[in-house]
Amino acid sequence: MTASSKQNISLDEWEGKMSEVPIAKSDLNQLIMNYLIIEGYKDAAEKFSEESGLKTKVDLGSIEERMQIRFAVQSGDIKGAIERVNDLNPDILDTDPRLYFHLQQQHLIELIRLGRAEEALEFAQEELAPHGEEHPELLRELEKTMALLAFDFGGSSGGSNGVAVGGLLDFAHRQKTANELNAALLAAHSQPREPKLPALLQLLAWTQEQLDEKATYPRINNIVSAVLSDPAAEHSTPGTGAGASASASTA
Repeated sequence: MTASSKQNISLDEWEGKMSEVPIAKSDLNQLIMNYLIIEGYKDAAEKFSEESGLKTKVDLGSIEERMQIRFAVQSGDIKGAIERVNDLNPDILDTDPRLYFHLQQQHLIELIRLGRAEEALEFAQEELAPHGEEHPELLRELEKTMALLAFDFGGSSGGSNGVAVGGLLDFAHRQKTANELNAALLAAHSQPREPKLPALLQLLAWTQEQLDEKATYPRINNIVSAVLSDPAAEHSTPGTGAGASASASTA
C-alpha cells in the first residue's frame, strides 16, 4: 500500500477514540501487581499493595523464597538451589524430570567452568547419564555439555564448534535455567508462569507493525515513555520534504 492510499488518523482523533475505551484502574493495578509478583519484586509488591489498596491472594513472603532460589542458580550454586526447592516442595523436581535434568546439567557446566574435569566426568556418568537413558531426547543436550571439555575457551582454539557449545558458559544460560525453575515454582503455587505485561507489549509492537501498512497514525515509538507521536508534526518537520530540497538547491 502506497503512502498516499493510507488512512490518515490525527492525534486528536486517535486520543478521542482511546478515551471511549473503558479501562478500569483496578485492571491496571492487577496487571502491575502480576508483574511485580512473578518477577520477584517483593518490596515493591508490598508497597504497591499498600498504596493501591489492592489485596492479593498470593503470600508475598513466598516471593523471597523464590528469589533466593533464583539467585542461587544465577550465582552458580545449583546444589544450594536444589536443596532449597526440595525443602520448599520436593514434588516439584520429582514430577518434572526435564527441569531436574537442566539443573543437573547446569551443575555440570559449573564444574567444567571451575576446571574440575574429573569431577565433571564422574558427575555426568552417575547423575546425568541415567536421565539420558530414561529420556533419550535429553542425550543431545548432555553430549553438547560434555563437548565443553574438548575446548579451551581461555585461548584462541575452539573454532565455530567451540563457540556453539561455549554459549553454555554464558550467564544467559544460568538465567535461562533460573527462569525455568522460577516458572515451575510459580506453577506449583497455582500462579501464572509468565507475567502478562511483556506479552501485552509484544502484542502492541506486532499490532503497530500491522497497522503501519494501512494507516498513518500516532504511534508509540518509545515503550518507556509511551508518548504518542503526532503524525502532522512529523510530516511538517523543518528540513525535510520537497520544500527543503528546493531551498537547498537555490542556496
